[in-house]
Amino acid sequence: MNPDAFEQVYAELRRIAAAKLAGESPGHTLDATALVHEAWLKLAGASVAYSDRTHFVRVAATAMRRILVDHARAKAADKRGGGADRVPLGDLAAPDPDARLLALDGALTRLAASKPEHAAVLEMCHFGALTTAEAAAALGLSCSTATRMIRYAKARIRLDLEA
Repeated sequence: MNPDAFEQVYAELRRIAAAKLAGESPGHTLDATALVHEAWLKLAGASVAYSDRTHFVRVAATAMRRILVDHARAKAADKRGGGADRVPLGDLAAPDPDARLLALDGALTRLAASKPEHAAVLEMCHFGALTTAEAAAALGLSCSTATRMIRYAKARIRLDLEA
């Protein structure tokens, strides 16, 4: 890969990672640079021919989602054993962000089984930091259709998470 292409790809990955981590809790052990480097290792090792920018962003968003989920699973495993400190129930203020990410991943995976295009557009917007218009263009949809799909996907996921 030539140096100019590498810089453009790196900048795009960095933008996606920063946007994704902006919604995470403060003190997250992964920062945007670490997330980009892990995603880059996954993408560089894959034998995928990217057809265009949106295809690359879609694959990168999926890779970052998997990295964040794997990271959350590892942290949850550490909490179940190891040297985890006991916390009185009264000290718990909110659900663990990692547990929420794992639940979201499960709900998104279940949605993808029945409505793959709905899950794809939501994943591109949430994990890929694309706008609705960019995600719609990448999937060959109108903006209004993509907006409806996102609303539907969020509602289904919300119901799934509440169940």
